[in-house]
Amino acid sequence: MSSVLYDAQGPRAKRRNVLYTVGFLLAAAAVLWWVITGLNDKDQLTWDKWKPFLGGTEAWSTYIWPGLQNTLKAAALSMLIALPLGAVLGIARLSEHAWVRVPAAIVVEFFRAIPVLVLMIFGLALFAQYTNVSSDDRPLYAVVTGLVLYNASVLAEIVRAGILSLPKGQGEAALAIGLRKNQVMRFILLPQAVTAMLPAIVSQLVVIVKDTALGGAVLTFPEMLASVSPMSSYYGANTIASFTIVAVIYIAINFALTSFAGWLEKRLRRGKKSTGAVLPPAAVAGTASTGASV
Repeated sequence: MSSVLYDAQGPRAKRRNVLYTVGFLLAAAAVLWWVITGLNDKDQLTWDKWKPFLGGTEAWSTYIWPGLQNTLKAAALSMLIALPLGAVLGIARLSEHAWVRVPAAIVVEFFRAIPVLVLMIFGLALFAQYTNVSSDDRPLYAVVTGLVLYNASVLAEIVRAGILSLPKGQGEAALAIGLRKNQVMRFILLPQAVTAMLPAIVSQLVVIVKDTALGGAVLTFPEMLASVSPMSSYYGANTIASFTIVAVIYIAINFALTSFAGWLEKRLRRGKKSTGAVLPPAAVAGTASTGASV
């Protein structure tokens, strides 16, 4: 039996796939056992290494929670600024006016080509020389500046690609019934493109959360990953445990973002589905007469 997407597997293919699966699971188990054995031989799995995180709250309140707050603050500010800015730039790149389209294209291509770390360093120097921002706040401002400039440019391309992926007939039909171009974009194209763009947008938001760590590594921004070094030193060089806890927190944050995006995408798709209700003849006639009068 076959389907549109693939041919059904025969007996030999099924046996081969079972063997591949078993082989992969055995290899994964062997690698996991090798890692656990190596950590155990280095005394990295002893209770003393994990006790500060699993047996008390001092490490969380002193190191992890302040770093997590700074990470979330920088990521949230960057998202709030980059999302609308990226949407504006993406729509501007689709403008029929060259004086709008060309500058937007230059801005997007310029900042998209520069590494985000370079933008953060540039922002730090900019705030140090030309503003009155205090030295304590400069790393946060620099991190947000770099993340906004880079990710807004990437989001602009996502928005532009999402709108261009729609059939041209959508916009042409809206123009044919008398809608203006900005109305076509706001009421017809953007609502449909949002659902298609959502996975890519969420992926970029995950990148924003992770890239805040660059500020801690280079700009002395006190984010969550930067707390690993003083924390592991204070608790007796338990670097593996510290990195593991921080990694689990990053995974939890990004998983929450992805799960929320999946829920939102399903909700948007359900909202766009037709109810299947049959209109009575009077309603159809009224709709037709209204359209003719317009």
